[in-house]
Amino acid sequence: MNKNLIVIVGPTAIGKTSLSIALAKYFDCEIVSADSRQFYREMSIGTAAPTIKELKEAKHHFIQHKSIKEEYSVGDFERDALTKLTELFKHNDYAILIGGSGLYINAVTNGLDHFPETGIEIRKKLQEEYTNKGIENLQQQLKILDPEYYNKVDLYNTHRVMRALEVCISTGLPYSSFLKKPKKKRPFQVIKIGITADREVIYERINKRVDLMIEGGLVNEVKNLYNYKTLNALNTVGYKEIFKYLDNEWSIDFAISEIKKNTRRFAKRQLTWFKKDIEIEWFGYKKNNTSIITYIKKKSL
Repeated sequence: MNKNLIVIVGPTAIGKTSLSIALAKYFDCEIVSADSRQFYREMSIGTAAPTIKELKEAKHHFIQHKSIKEEYSVGDFERDALTKLTELFKHNDYAILIGGSGLYINAVTNGLDHFPETGIEIRKKLQEEYTNKGIENLQQQLKILDPEYYNKVDLYNTHRVMRALEVCISTGLPYSSFLKKPKKKRPFQVIKIGITADREVIYERINKRVDLMIEGGLVNEVKNLYNYKTLNALNTVGYKEIFKYLDNEWSIDFAISEIKKNTRRFAKRQLTWFKKDIEIEWFGYKKNNTSIITYIKKKSL
């Protein structure tokens, strides 16, 4: 097998984009983004999407290729990403997959798990509970019904929490029990690179990034999307907090502090997910790229 997919993972704001561009230049290959928040063209500042300059430095795919008004699932992404990789591997022995979402990375490298159909009544009931009691109520239900998945899911991703509860309630089995199927075979070798740092450094980088987002016009970006705030794509960190400010529920300073806090929580969950993957080779965020390139070349022999 001489086709190699270099997978770059790690917590948000750790420097995955800059590393992916450096590796794309070295291996003369292209980048497939698995960041589900960066799929949407209306969301740029709050998702820390690659800049125009960065996009020119290396060819990227699945960056702002959809509208928030379009439905786009992880299953859709798995299909589209594999199609794109098949095309890329016709001309190159390397391609890069980058992202901070373990679910989307896993969909490409191992394939999605398949779940039983669930009743629409369960979905409606959960939606009503969410509307009336908030996400915390659903989180507690998930903690009881499936503590394993509770400990690794993004608890503030309403769609994923509700989907897990649907399966738990309809089958009487934990959602996580459907996540242990055999991996699908892929026509390429996967080389996983993880980038990390001490927690204090990660949190400092997150806080700085949020400040830069605010300076870069995040409030105006969210304001322009206000009429679509109920869409699932916008139920994400950086947007939902500013909606609270625009609704006069929070001050702008408190909204910013909540973005930082929720992003730090997200980074912690990212690391919890990725640290369980023994296939990932971890490097410090200041590590010289030469050592990473050496590792990749050795693995691809």
